[in-house]
Amino acid sequence: MTSQTDPSITIDLPLTREDPDVVKTEITRGLLGNPKTLPSKLFYDERGSTLFERICELPEYYQTRTEHHLLTKWADEIVGISGAEELVELGSGAATKTRVLLDAMASVDQLRYFVPFDVDETIVRRVSEELVLEYPGLHIHGVVGDFLFHLEHIPEGGKRLVVILGGTIGNLPALAAQGFLSSVNSEMASGDYFLLGVQLITEPRRLEAAYNDSQGITAKFNKNIIRVLNSQFGSHSDAESFDHVARYNEADHRIEMWLRSREDQTLDIQDLGLHIHLKQGEEIRTEISTKYDRSLAEELLAASGFAMVKWYSDPDNLIGLALAKKP
Repeated sequence: MTSQTDPSITIDLPLTREDPDVVKTEITRGLLGNPKTLPSKLFYDERGSTLFERICELPEYYQTRTEHHLLTKWADEIVGISGAEELVELGSGAATKTRVLLDAMASVDQLRYFVPFDVDETIVRRVSEELVLEYPGLHIHGVVGDFLFHLEHIPEGGKRLVVILGGTIGNLPALAAQGFLSSVNSEMASGDYFLLGVQLITEPRRLEAAYNDSQGITAKFNKNIIRVLNSQFGSHSDAESFDHVARYNEADHRIEMWLRSREDQTLDIQDLGLHIHLKQGEEIRTEISTKYDRSLAEELLAASGFAMVKWYSDPDNLIGLALAKKP
């Protein structure tokens, strides 16, 4: 399905064509597994996207502002090396940091086309409408989809820079991350460039603080997954019957977010025919956020068919940007 409201904007909706059994199978398999899990893409309805924007502004959440500073410092060089006239962003969200790259492209008259790709239709439409006003002459082809399933819906185009920022790649286990980036590589043309943002391994105390903010916004974001189960899959659970838990798993160098049941309860999900019995204190994992270092990022890119061209990091080694090329 394609929706077009402005001649400069086209939005494709492959998510509406996704076999609903795919998502239902993910949820069922996760809740019947050990440990119990839920797919993190369920965070991102309209409320979840808004909560995540608030998380990115929190004082404890250093990741967003650090990556923004890195992009501000190096965007001109990245655009110069890539020579790209088109930008494709996977997991675009509000495209806050993306504007730094769009500014750099516009400043050298290389900005022609932008493809925001996100699971939340509301935010894809909002960002598209904002950006055509901010960048006169820009054409936008948004894709509302799950980039693990819908990469083939990225429209064909010219010389491109494909970006994944915000440490999004960290939400995937190692093998899944490699498989996903290999799929991204296969959708790109030879000579195109790829920019990967990763969150770097640092002190566990700093990492855990970023996911346990004093205002409780991350807790609301985590519990929103229960509200999505209620609204989209016929569950009738109380989000407040769960506590937010975020802790660092040092062995796998990743933050893990969990929902811990505050009482004995049954998670009834009507549309899936599921009745999941939870004991007080039992946990459901809702997200992982793997942290990298330069060598791990380079190994991941090489295993996925990319050649790393440049590595950028901040003085405290909190965030890394890897600029790579498809040979």
